[in-house]
Amino acid sequence: MAHSTIIFKNPNSGGIKEAPVGFSWTTMFFGGFPALLRGHIGLGVIQVILQLATSGISAFIFAFLYNKMYIKYLVGEGFKVKDITSLKDKEALFAEIEMELEELAEN
Repeated sequence: MAHSTIIFKNPNSGGIKEAPVGFSWTTMFFGGFPALLRGHIGLGVIQVILQLATSGISAFIFAFLYNKMYIKYLVGEGFKVKDITSLKDKEALFAEIEMELEELAEN
């Protein structure tokens, strides 16, 4: 289970999305389907294809990477951080996802 969750808000549409931080158990067990359900279609399709081609081994690898990839996808789509629930301090959390707090904070 992810140790933290970042809640994002799109300032243009008002849409809200939650992004877990850390290991993705759902990706490990269900491959690309969590990405598809979150609306991350391109990467979800790639994950499903790779999972079929590697007999599921790629799902284990993506489980370590996917949540960070999803956060970067949301930031690229214009989402801003609205709230953070974390078991770690915020500096350690943002160091883990390799982003700066100022880059993500909502004005």
